[in-house]
Amino acid sequence: MTSSDLNWDAIVIGGGHNGLVAAATLARSGRKVLLLEAGNEIGGAARTEEFAPGFRVSAVAHLLNRLHPDVMKTLELERHGLKVERGDFVPSVALSKDGPLVLHGAYGEVLTGASPSEQSAWKELRAQLLRYAGILKPFLSRRPPDLGGMSLAEMTGLGQTALALKKLGKEDMRDFLRLLLMNVYDLLDEQLSDDRLKGLLAFDATLGSHLGPRSPTSLLGLYYRLAGEIGGLAGAQIQPKGGMGAVVDAIRSAAEKAGVMIRPVSPVAKVIVEKGHAVGVVTQKGETLRARTVVSAINPATTILDLVGPREVDTGFLRKVKNIRMKGDAAKLHLALDRPPQFTGVDAAGHKGRLVIAPSPDHVECAFNPSKYGEFSPEPVMEITLPSLADQSLAPSGACVLSAVVQYAPYALKQGWTAGKPHFLKAIMAQLEAYAPGIGATVRHAELLTPADIEARYRMPGGHWHHGELQADQMLMSRPVSGWSGYDTPLEGLFLAGAGSHPGGGISGAPGLNAARRIIAMRA
Repeated sequence: MTSSDLNWDAIVIGGGHNGLVAAATLARSGRKVLLLEAGNEIGGAARTEEFAPGFRVSAVAHLLNRLHPDVMKTLELERHGLKVERGDFVPSVALSKDGPLVLHGAYGEVLTGASPSEQSAWKELRAQLLRYAGILKPFLSRRPPDLGGMSLAEMTGLGQTALALKKLGKEDMRDFLRLLLMNVYDLLDEQLSDDRLKGLLAFDATLGSHLGPRSPTSLLGLYYRLAGEIGGLAGAQIQPKGGMGAVVDAIRSAAEKAGVMIRPVSPVAKVIVEKGHAVGVVTQKGETLRARTVVSAINPATTILDLVGPREVDTGFLRKVKNIRMKGDAAKLHLALDRPPQFTGVDAAGHKGRLVIAPSPDHVECAFNPSKYGEFSPEPVMEITLPSLADQSLAPSGACVLSAVVQYAPYALKQGWTAGKPHFLKAIMAQLEAYAPGIGATVRHAELLTPADIEARYRMPGGHWHHGELQADQMLMSRPVSGWSGYDTPLEGLFLAGAGSHPGGGISGAPGLNAARRIIAMRA
């Protein structure tokens, strides 16, 4: 084992977007920061990658809908080339055999393709959902309160939330509490009548989680989505020019300008623990690097079970970490097409948006059911984008890239993914053919990433992009585990800053930013 004489204020493990945000924020506070990334490239699952000659696509995440405004502001990302403009907001198109229905602007400020009565019902429901998501938004943008020993700032924050609840008025407050743990299916049934709109909302509430629309608490997924914002507007989403890699490039540029040293191809073998303190890391090449603070932006279970080791933490904490549910349920499809597809009834602007195949809430529920038993649905639901229509640099001239997130693809497929993948791809292509006739004949190359593939390629246990199910018992004060939700760990000097920490996954940068702020406050 060789030892390095370089000492750092902070070593960040993992060069995904949260690791970059944490490193950049710490470096801007005057600290000397080293970031170690195991892979050849920075960015994790938010990279833009070539999957066929001349065809590039966002790796896993393909829409930006929750980049935290404080990340934009703190790291001055606009100065580093990341522009977010209202004109870039993409519409959501609910595909159906009865013709499409479209949510325009920031998550349906305008609804077209539905009856006047449904438009009116949607306007009312949207306003209600945004009000209630607004109550939760402050919780998602800062460190969860430590119920055991609340600071004055945390008590003030809770007081502000109570005040916001009170401002809703009696009836709204009762309704907020009634809906909090409700399933999305029942709410949609109460307030809407158009299956296309209900199917789209049911899909959005359950995307990326092991829940169906009828599952208890599934409405929380919709709140989580609407508590995120882009350009100051809740529920808005954009396809960044250059793909998600452009977001990573801007954050990386900010980190390097702040003085962060970034080292790819530097997997960490273990975190050095001395007398209950994390004091550095040993790389897989045998290099010892010491630091006052170690920040892990990778999966929390990998951090504790593999890098720290079970002997360094107590059995209660260890048991909680081992029980984090993190089996992914979403696959990612990339198609290289000879020409842009034509989805029936969808106009040119709609083709540049997100196209969702989830024709009714019952369809979403039926697609979910087989995943409970380790099987996939013969009629999967999915979110489709055609990023090369908005950014021609992603495909050769005249050709087109299709990027789709497909539910439900159980991580532990009963027949195994080696045998199951061709059958799943066939089912997905049949769904696409039903809504875009002739698309199959234009496919030059197809890449389907199952949760097992996502796990292997992006070092995400279970292939779960949230690094742990985002459900009621694994959110807020219980993320990643109860008692340790504030980025700290039982080891002094070791902090968690990845998607497995509060507030969860998606390209928000909030876990990285919040963890860095916590370290700065503690080490001031």
